[in-house]
Amino acid sequence: MTAPEYAVETRDLTRRFGNFVAVNKVTIAVRRGEIFGFLGANGAGKTTTIRMLCGLLKPTGGEGRVAGFDIGREGEKVKRHIGYMSQKFSLYNDLKVEENLYFFGSVYGLPERQLKTQVVAALERFGLSDVRQEMTGRLPPGWKQRLALGSALLHEPEIIFLDEPTGGVDPLARRSFWDTIHRLAADGKTIFVTTHYMDEAEYCDRISIMRDGRVIALDTPSSLKERLGKATVQDLFIELMRREEVE
Repeated sequence: MTAPEYAVETRDLTRRFGNFVAVNKVTIAVRRGEIFGFLGANGAGKTTTIRMLCGLLKPTGGEGRVAGFDIGREGEKVKRHIGYMSQKFSLYNDLKVEENLYFFGSVYGLPERQLKTQVVAALERFGLSDVRQEMTGRLPPGWKQRLALGSALLHEPEIIFLDEPTGGVDPLARRSFWDTIHRLAADGKTIFVTTHYMDEAEYCDRISIMRDGRVIALDTPSSLKERLGKATVQDLFIELMRREEVE
């Protein structure tokens, strides 16, 4: 059985909370091995969308598939094939770096021997070996970010969801994090990343831009900039928001 062409695909994906429509008929298709940027201001619907795609929240309309599995009916299967790094640091501050990795690896159900191998590999891969015995709560934000990503990758998922992963870290740490993302993509991982930092969009293969729960633009950064005659994604974003206000 061959793998589907798209790692993530949705059609008219919708989520309502009472009368409020948080995600409004979102249709996207993310290719395998692609770095896909999901942009928008705070409150645009990015996190709600990503929670549905990760099997954490059921859609109220439309459909979606991740790693070939239906996000509404096969949420548990979806979770086994993805890594998810939330925008809020979700590891335990009162555990040591190494202990957090072991804990989350056990949550993924890794056998003991494989778990040990994966923890050692994660410590080396993300430059955490020298701080393996440090309390997680004492780490600087950039180091916590590395640990969170390392934890999300312990089970070698094929698709990685990153929900505003660089919030609160300095520019140098953000650049280093994106270098890591590109290495993961080069290894064949699909990266789905939400961000409100417009400069980070330049690092993506394609981007979509959300406003009020809707996707209002989707293409490569260069194509979108050329289409609107803008030099940067920041200028592009501002122009799209201005047009939406007028309409």
